[in-house]
Amino acid sequence: MEARAHLKYARISPRKVQIVCDLIRGKNIATARAVLMQTPKSASEYMIKLLNSAVANAENNHEMDVDKLYVSEIFAAPGPILKRLRPRGKGSANRINKRTSHITIALSEKE
Repeated sequence: MEARAHLKYARISPRKVQIVCDLIRGKNIATARAVLMQTPKSASEYMIKLLNSAVANAENNHEMDVDKLYVSEIFAAPGPILKRLRPRGKGSANRINKRTSHITIALSEKE
């Protein structure tokens, strides 16, 4: 049995989120929370909320034991890109890509 939580259209680049994903993949819930609380990355705020949501889903929807849960799967996929223009010299413009992410976390019980 697996409990999942999704965060869609997060206004942060998937490359930045993937760094934080690699820190907590395979860890139990208490360790993952501790790592996220001490990580000075902006993606860790999104990940704490998403982890808490996945734990609540596991506890309430799937009747899983919270003490046995671990992060079995976590990944960040690119979402749509917001394209903006920045004025440059001589009447030209450069494009600024504001990237978004879809983050998914899955929790499983250890045997």
